[in-house]
Amino acid sequence: MEQKAKRVGKFNIIDIIAVILIVAVVAFGAWKLLGSSGGTAAEDGGMVKVTYVVKCEGVPTELYETCQAHLPSPLMASGALVGGQIESVEMEPYYVLGPDGQWIEDPEHVTLLFTATTETPAGEVMTTKVGDQEVRIGKTDYILKSEYIEFSGGTIVDVQWEGLAEE
Repeated sequence: MEQKAKRVGKFNIIDIIAVILIVAVVAFGAWKLLGSSGGTAAEDGGMVKVTYVVKCEGVPTELYETCQAHLPSPLMASGALVGGQIESVEMEPYYVLGPDGQWIEDPEHVTLLFTATTETPAGEVMTTKVGDQEVRIGKTDYILKSEYIEFSGGTIVDVQWEGLAEE
């Protein structure tokens, strides 16, 4: 019994390394969880308003008027509102290849251009996200989802960041 009490108070090099590793893992986890800067995005650089356009092709014609009736509509992701909204929708003709090899307008389908706005934290490296999806020009397979509207397979054709300093 007396010998066990003496062993508890002694540390060897392996014990010291184990304690240092545990402290390092806890510190790294806290740093990742709280963020490297210590402040919130709004405190560090503010928020930037982002306006982007999503192009959805081959949509049934009657959906244009239905979408207009539900605008503006708050943006959603994973069943929760994410901030921002779909502001407007524009309609363009949808073209298909005819039997003679010429492009002809499809009377039953249209191309819809949705304009949406959101706010994103400003930073040195800016990643604009709506929910889990990044907003970048040229991104295909974008899912535009709101309280009443959902289209998948959209392409982001324009992104504007307001209040961003030009360098």
